[in-house]
Amino acid sequence: MSFDQATVNMIMVGIWETIYMVFVSSAISYLLGIPLGIILVVTDKKGIHPIPVLNAVLGIIINLLRSVPFLILLVAVLPFTRMVVGTTLGARAVIVPLVIAAAPYVARMVESSLKEVDAGVIEAAKSMGADTLQIVWKVLLPESRPSLLIGAAISITTILGYSAMAGFVGGGGLGTIAINYGYYRYQTDMMLITVAILVIIVQIIQEAGMRMSKAGDRRIR
Repeated sequence: MSFDQATVNMIMVGIWETIYMVFVSSAISYLLGIPLGIILVVTDKKGIHPIPVLNAVLGIIINLLRSVPFLILLVAVLPFTRMVVGTTLGARAVIVPLVIAAAPYVARMVESSLKEVDAGVIEAAKSMGADTLQIVWKVLLPESRPSLLIGAAISITTILGYSAMAGFVGGGGLGTIAINYGYYRYQTDMMLITVAILVIIVQIIQEAGMRMSKAGDRRIR
């Protein structure tokens, strides 16, 4: 195919839509996922404030949402998506299923990072009279920052993969370009270009996450 100005403009719009979908949905997913991850850690049977029933119920809900393949979830929540944003097409509509799929994943990533904190540090905070909120805010989150940042990079690249799948239902972004041109019209060059751009975006996100993690890791200073 010929890469005229219209094609270049289409690719640029696709890049913008992909970045918009990924980072808006990532931000919302972390607004939901961080509190969920903290609750999972705090209410665990070995946590700061054990509440086994709450922990079990929340864990089951998160596991159920994580077990649904994204394409199936995307179709299943179309009525809810239409109710929230007024449409089921375009980048804005994809944010809804992306958040539903990513928030439980983020919660588990946050839970894993927080559980890496040395129990001795938590016990020391308890011995000094710190309450649950203080331990979370001043011990768990600061101590797990490097792991949280690496987890964020992994989560964002996972969400990027989800956003590409949304191309099958007209979700916009590079995924839609790859499907419409690379799959339906057999334009392999367009498929390769979109894949290359997605790989570059993933590399940038991963590199940024690693650099921020190293910069915030007090253990290597």
